[in-house]
Amino acid sequence: MAFKAQTFRTLGKLAIDFRTFGKLTLAGAIGASLVAGDVGAQQKTPSPGSAKAIFGAVKLPTQGPAQPIGFYAKGCMTGAEALPADGPTWQAMRLSRNRRWGNPAMISLLEKFSQDARAKIGWPGILVGDIAQPRGGPMFNGHASHQIGLDADVWFTPMPAQRLTYEQREDLPFTTMLQKDKFLTVDPKVWSEQRAELLMLAASYPQVQRIFVNPAIKKKMCDTWTGDRTNLGKLRPEYGHDSHFHIRMKCPPGDKGCTGQAPVAAGDGCDKSLAWWFTKEPWAAPKPSAKPPKPPREVMVSDLPKACSAVVNAPSIASAEAGTYGGPSAASALTAAPAAAPPVDTGSALPSVGPVPNDKPMVQ
Repeated sequence: MAFKAQTFRTLGKLAIDFRTFGKLTLAGAIGASLVAGDVGAQQKTPSPGSAKAIFGAVKLPTQGPAQPIGFYAKGCMTGAEALPADGPTWQAMRLSRNRRWGNPAMISLLEKFSQDARAKIGWPGILVGDIAQPRGGPMFNGHASHQIGLDADVWFTPMPAQRLTYEQREDLPFTTMLQKDKFLTVDPKVWSEQRAELLMLAASYPQVQRIFVNPAIKKKMCDTWTGDRTNLGKLRPEYGHDSHFHIRMKCPPGDKGCTGQAPVAAGDGCDKSLAWWFTKEPWAAPKPSAKPPKPPREVMVSDLPKACSAVVNAPSIASAEAGTYGGPSAASALTAAPAAAPPVDTGSALPSVGPVPNDKPMVQ
């Protein structure tokens, strides 16, 4: 089914004319998704006593049952479990960040998703990026959400057949799915039908509420996906997300401490809400103000749900191994090669490096 071109014709007067924008404006627009380098390098070090500093310094989760507290972008969690660094169908990346902790439901979903991806579509395995910190909370860099253990990033790069070393997991560059010289356009040299199938498989689980992808990837899916479109509406356009996709789960049933997000609107999402991303508005520079804006106040623990103050001070589990999903035996990393993977189109002509995942405040 073709993307709804009539929507773009209706908004044609608002559409970006790149010939008048010029190369510098185009580069600035694409920069929201393709700025090279670590996002964290552009951010101020959090002040001691701020929520980012406090939650970022905690190395282990709390004892006791798992509970997400608050909203995805304003909360914390108890009883987190860690995704094992290695599994037969996954490898965790950027281990130094200590962000492979999540609600057990999320860790279980990632394990099942990775297994289904190999069995159903021939994807060799997934590379898992950030999930959450040991007790959730705001992160120093890279995300506004990922605070309650129900968000996880999965790379568009497939898991290699060999086990990556610790250093390789730190240094392997992100690979954007977008063309460098075209605004919000998927690179056909890298994109593949398997990547489309991977997204739709992730969206098929009933406990998954949203999957954030770059607007260009959403449009590509609208234009080309010919299978069942029932879950296509779960794919939500959002800044960044060109080298990875972001899975968001619903709050666990009956968990009153978790603040859920409104369900996605009915339909496939290939409508005006997507067309908006291809206008000037979301990429325009802020309007100049006569009075310079005040820098945003740092988030403090007191700004989070009240229970998060107790979460910070709660007793820790004994060790990371004790809190690893599947038990201590699953926690041993880099000791055995994963199972042989089937062939997959990895995109031999890989394009430019994308950024560290950077979530803007979620509006979708």
